[in-house]
Amino acid sequence: MAARGDNSKAKPGAPVDVEPLRRAITGSVRAIAGDGEVEVTFANERPGMTAERIRLPELSKRPTMHELAVTRGLGDSMALRLACHDEKVHATMAPQGSDARAIFDAVEQARVESIGALRMEGVASNLRSMTTEKYAKANFSGIERQEDAPVGEAVAMMVREKLTGEKPPESAGKVLDLWRSFIEDKAGKDLENLTGVINDQQAFSKVIRNMLTAMEMAEEYGDDDSDPDSDDQQDEEDKPSGEDQNDDDVEDDAGSDAAPVEDSEVADEQMEDGETEGAEISDDDMQEEGEDDSETPGETRRPNTPFDDFNEKVDYHVFTEEFDETITAEELCDAAELERLRAFLDKQLAHLQGAVGRLANRLQRRLMAQQNRSWDFDLEEGYLDPARLTRLIIDPTQALSFKKERDTQFRDTVVTLLIDNSGSMRGRPITVAATCADILARTLERCGVKVEILGFTTKAWKGGQAREQWLANGKPQTPGRLNDLRHIIYKSADAPWRRSRTNLGLMMREGLLKENIDGEALMWAHNRLIARREQRKILMMISDGAPVDDSTLSVNPGNYLERHLRAVIERIETRSPVELLAIGIGHDVTRYYRRAVTIVDADELAGAMTEQLASLFEDQASQPRGGRTRRAG
Repeated sequence: MAARGDNSKAKPGAPVDVEPLRRAITGSVRAIAGDGEVEVTFANERPGMTAERIRLPELSKRPTMHELAVTRGLGDSMALRLACHDEKVHATMAPQGSDARAIFDAVEQARVESIGALRMEGVASNLRSMTTEKYAKANFSGIERQEDAPVGEAVAMMVREKLTGEKPPESAGKVLDLWRSFIEDKAGKDLENLTGVINDQQAFSKVIRNMLTAMEMAEEYGDDDSDPDSDDQQDEEDKPSGEDQNDDDVEDDAGSDAAPVEDSEVADEQMEDGETEGAEISDDDMQEEGEDDSETPGETRRPNTPFDDFNEKVDYHVFTEEFDETITAEELCDAAELERLRAFLDKQLAHLQGAVGRLANRLQRRLMAQQNRSWDFDLEEGYLDPARLTRLIIDPTQALSFKKERDTQFRDTVVTLLIDNSGSMRGRPITVAATCADILARTLERCGVKVEILGFTTKAWKGGQAREQWLANGKPQTPGRLNDLRHIIYKSADAPWRRSRTNLGLMMREGLLKENIDGEALMWAHNRLIARREQRKILMMISDGAPVDDSTLSVNPGNYLERHLRAVIERIETRSPVELLAIGIGHDVTRYYRRAVTIVDADELAGAMTEQLASLFEDQASQPRGGRTRRAG
């Protein structure tokens, strides 16, 4: 493999047949990964990896030696991840808190790349080209102040330097120098222990956790998050010393992978539905009497929702709800601007409409196929039943030899799409999410499934009016959530799609996307679903990161919002009739949700959404409710 250091004999400016280069890179990736089935594709998109699929940048018609080396470096990096990384161990050892998790992830990638660099000289050369390009694109050379330098990259650089003996490239600028003394002072002893455990991921991860603890960026391993993501064991340590708040660490099962894009356009008409109001008392742990059409607020003998005793068991509170708002898109924006924003959304993703439409049509066909899958037999008219031909031959007067398809529409189902409207979703992620939600709403409603589309963000950056009130009150300690929530209703379940179509354009409005407090948004969306009469309720969360609100986290523990999110998810997944699933865009949500999928790129969102919803309905088709039997024709 050392021969890979010879980058290419391609000369700049001379047209090259890049297909042999693609095949060579593909073969090298598979060899390093140790898996001949790895799918390697080349596209003009952001490089990424999901399960057994690696996407590399498309080679130009006249590739330079540097371009080839960068592409090969990306392939080597992803292949080493497949060969040397165990996702279960990583999820088990990962710390809570977005900053600590970012450092932990970056250092683990540095570990697997260092293994390859130490074993193969050619791989080391390719990885060097890749990191040089990466830091150049991020303009690290222009960083002069420590607060502008990403500490996660600095720690990863130092770990790579310690493991391989290789200094960061010039394009890394002063990033490592700005943090070096801090890292060495706090975690210098732990750095010395890394070389001996480079090939043992679990031992290596423990050393990194010790480093993070020494740098005061995470708690010591085993205290608060010892096994939140394990698929095989329950968290024994989640309930220490009278603090019931740690009930929120639950085991999460990895979800299915994103589906490929295929099939044909979906129509956009939808019949107008009348409004239906109602409520349902439902708790999976104690539901004995079936549906109830009204709530009884005064009755406290048993909880009506999974969150009735939530505040007593979880250490989470709100400084003030005075400035929170639940608002419709029409109230936030006038009709003319909504039309303009919707036109902008359509223009931005005109090329994606066809692809998402084909996926939505595929979903529709699968749902419609399930709707007509059950049959009535032994009828006097209908389709001739081939299984009863012998009966007809033996006795021609036998009339009960026909069958007829029976409709089993999902008329008692409602789906809520809850979309993260945080600032990190700005750009392509939010435009793709809006388009997917739009087209899926059309598709599901044509199949008799009601759809609600909701969004969540905050009214202001850095706390808004809630923080101002906190400052005026003398800055009381641990104020809890310290920002003004904004929960947006883009489309209610009873509103026809054509009336709500323009509302989704609001996601394109400049200044709308701010911070995200996921736990309270999930509770809000869940409680809206619980209040509906439909028999089956599905809640899909679409997010690109952990909950983040600078104002709240600056005056509370660093894992305050994340801990609350875990507690909310645990309640919904174990004590609610609502079926919860999640899609993470470039963010591992499988560590939070039992039913989840993580995608690398927003462009994969359409496939993931349709596949996840289709699988839910297929589950329903294979396990009918109410004890009714079906016979497949």
